[in-house]
Amino acid sequence: MPRATPNQLRKALAKSAPSGSYYIHGSEPILKDEVIALLLDHSLDPGLRDFNLDIVSAQQLDPDALGAACATLPMMAERRVVVLRDVEAWKRKTKAKQPAVRYLQSPSPETILVIVQGNDDDPDTDLASHCTAVDCAPLSADALDDWLDARLAAAGVTLDPDAREHLLRATGGDLGLLSAESLKLGGLASEVALTLETVGNLVGVRHGETADDWRDAVLRDDVPTAIAVLPHLLEQSGMSGVKLMTSIGSSLIVLHWARMTAEQRRVQGRALAEAVKKLCFTTRPGVGSYDPFARLVTEVVAQWPASRCRAAVAAALTADTALKNTTISDDQGIITDFVLTLAASRQKKAA
Repeated sequence: MPRATPNQLRKALAKSAPSGSYYIHGSEPILKDEVIALLLDHSLDPGLRDFNLDIVSAQQLDPDALGAACATLPMMAERRVVVLRDVEAWKRKTKAKQPAVRYLQSPSPETILVIVQGNDDDPDTDLASHCTAVDCAPLSADALDDWLDARLAAAGVTLDPDAREHLLRATGGDLGLLSAESLKLGGLASEVALTLETVGNLVGVRHGETADDWRDAVLRDDVPTAIAVLPHLLEQSGMSGVKLMTSIGSSLIVLHWARMTAEQRRVQGRALAEAVKKLCFTTRPGVGSYDPFARLVTEVVAQWPASRCRAAVAAALTADTALKNTTISDDQGIITDFVLTLAASRQKKAA
């Protein structure tokens, strides 16, 4: 089956009209909605959209009714669109989806069928194999940057580079939060680039108090900053101790890899940063923006020998387990103990 990312689909539709059938899946609902809107914009005349668009749910639709909906001829247009949502309701080994499979084997040339899977399971191969599969997976690195730049441009917003980086850090790259904050920033209507202070005040997260800032302080062995930022960080909406430990755990694993790579390949500086970025593009760890993280790794890698990295990962796992199970201590106490444990590992080595 043909495969595409939302951005690849956007580029393809800029060159030719949509055709055939599409299977939209992945864990980012915002991207799914954007892909549907993109297909509708390129398929239907706005004035005739209501006459040539059917949106149905697999949870409520009689499976045999799908063929009839797709066989309906377009009204005063070249094509019509049928959007089939919640296709995960058709269990993969039941007979419910068989009419859809038969239709996809011999689809109507005047109808574009858009199948949307609501959950983030792997796509149903019986259906997706006959469609162009569009993977709406979480965005990172350049793809996230491009998505944010498009949102900011649509809102008429220009940000200073440090303000833009803070926006990504403050939202953790969450597309829903980025979308909402972009709209809020658009309300400022300024002809000049917005500053770090302006963005921090509007987002409600000050510079230096994001999850990535805390992670950076931990890896730099900046214990006072890591401990001072922690209570402010845990007070933020949507933040939790488990999220912090997931982030630092992923970062420590990549740092361990970087240390081993630096020793085995005898690389450092820019070459090591490029190696780290390449690893991140391949494995997609939850470490925030790849470029600044790669620079951080090259900055601190010398103070993190492999044995210390392994001990730190073990300590992160212990803290994560405690956060999920304990009723004795709170998140701040458990994570503070974790930070002090990592600091002690460096002191012991230095001694």
